[in-house]
Amino acid sequence: MVKRTGRARRKTRSLMKKHHRKRGKLSLSSFFKKFKEGEKVTLKAEPGIHKGLYFRRFHGKIGVIKGKTGSCYNVQIKDGKKSKTLVIHPVHLKKA
Repeated sequence: MVKRTGRARRKTRSLMKKHHRKRGKLSLSSFFKKFKEGEKVTLKAEPGIHKGLYFRRFHGKIGVIKGKTGSCYNVQIKDGKKSKTLVIHPVHLKKA
Protein backbone atom coordinates (compact mmCIF):
# COMPACT_ATOMS: atom_id res chain seq x y z
CA MET A 1 0.00 0.00 0.00
CA VAL A 2 1.04 3.56 -0.67
CA LYS A 3 1.07 6.01 2.20
CA ARG A 4 -1.51 8.81 1.93
CA THR A 5 0.00 12.20 1.13
CA GLY A 6 -1.35 15.23 2.94
CA ARG A 7 -4.44 16.01 5.01
CA ALA A 8 -7.83 17.69 4.57
CA ARG A 9 -6.44 21.23 4.13
CA ARG A 10 -3.78 20.25 1.56
CA LYS A 11 -3.51 22.62 -1.47
CA THR A 12 -5.81 25.24 0.07
CA ARG A 13 -3.44 28.20 0.28
CA SER A 14 -5.36 30.33 -2.22
CA LEU A 15 -8.76 28.68 -1.66
CA MET A 16 -8.94 29.39 2.07
CA LYS A 17 -7.25 32.82 1.89
CA LYS A 18 -9.02 36.06 2.84
CA HIS A 19 -8.50 39.39 1.17
CA HIS A 20 -6.04 41.47 3.20
CA ARG A 21 -8.69 44.13 3.94
CA LYS A 22 -11.14 41.56 5.32
CA ARG A 23 -8.73 40.13 7.90
CA GLY A 24 -9.17 40.61 11.62
CA LYS A 25 -11.69 39.71 14.28
CA LEU A 26 -15.06 38.30 13.30
CA SER A 27 -18.31 39.73 14.51
CA LEU A 28 -20.24 37.65 17.03
CA SER A 29 -23.34 37.76 14.81
CA SER A 30 -21.56 35.50 12.30
CA PHE A 31 -21.13 32.87 15.04
CA PHE A 32 -24.80 32.97 16.04
CA LYS A 33 -26.44 33.02 12.60
CA LYS A 34 -29.82 31.30 12.48
CA PHE A 35 -31.03 29.17 9.59
CA LYS A 36 -34.35 27.40 9.12
CA GLU A 37 -34.86 23.90 7.76
CA GLY A 38 -35.19 23.85 3.99
CA GLU A 39 -33.29 27.12 3.57
CA LYS A 40 -30.63 27.24 0.83
CA VAL A 41 -27.09 28.18 1.86
CA THR A 42 -23.74 28.64 0.14
CA LEU A 43 -20.64 27.00 1.60
CA LYS A 44 -18.08 29.79 2.02
CA ALA A 45 -15.17 28.91 4.31
CA GLU A 46 -14.03 31.31 7.02
CA PRO A 47 -10.28 30.52 7.17
CA GLY A 48 -9.72 31.88 10.68
CA ILE A 49 -12.10 29.34 12.26
CA HIS A 50 -11.28 25.65 11.89
CA LYS A 51 -14.20 24.25 13.89
CA GLY A 52 -16.94 22.74 11.73
CA LEU A 53 -15.04 23.27 8.47
CA TYR A 54 -15.98 21.10 5.50
CA PHE A 55 -13.66 19.37 3.03
CA ARG A 56 -12.21 21.67 0.33
CA ARG A 57 -14.02 19.89 -2.52
CA PHE A 58 -17.35 21.34 -1.34
CA HIS A 59 -16.19 25.00 -1.33
CA GLY A 60 -18.71 27.23 -3.11
CA LYS A 61 -21.46 24.58 -3.34
CA ILE A 62 -25.09 25.32 -2.55
CA GLY A 63 -26.88 23.08 -0.07
CA VAL A 64 -30.09 22.78 1.92
CA ILE A 65 -30.35 22.94 5.72
CA LYS A 66 -31.70 19.61 7.02
CA GLY A 67 -31.34 20.08 10.79
CA LYS A 68 -29.06 21.10 13.63
CA THR A 69 -26.44 19.19 15.65
CA GLY A 70 -25.23 21.17 18.66
CA SER A 71 -24.07 24.54 17.36
CA CYS A 72 -23.55 23.22 13.79
CA TYR A 73 -26.02 22.66 10.97
CA ASN A 74 -26.62 19.54 8.87
CA VAL A 75 -26.37 20.63 5.24
CA GLN A 76 -27.32 18.31 2.39
CA ILE A 77 -25.45 18.83 -0.89
CA LYS A 78 -25.18 17.04 -4.21
CA ASP A 79 -21.73 15.63 -5.00
CA GLY A 80 -22.12 14.39 -8.55
CA LYS A 81 -25.11 12.01 -8.41
CA LYS A 82 -24.77 11.34 -4.68
CA SER A 83 -26.45 13.30 -1.93
CA LYS A 84 -24.21 13.98 1.08
CA THR A 85 -24.88 15.44 4.51
CA LEU A 86 -22.20 17.67 6.04
CA VAL A 87 -22.02 19.06 9.58
CA ILE A 88 -20.95 22.69 9.23
CA HIS A 89 -20.52 25.56 11.68
CA PRO A 90 -22.68 28.65 10.81
CA VAL A 91 -19.54 30.80 10.35
CA HIS A 92 -18.91 28.92 7.08
CA LEU A 93 -22.47 29.36 5.73
CA LYS A 94 -24.12 32.21 3.82
CA LYS A 95 -27.72 32.52 2.70
CA ALA A 96 -28.12 31.75 -1.01
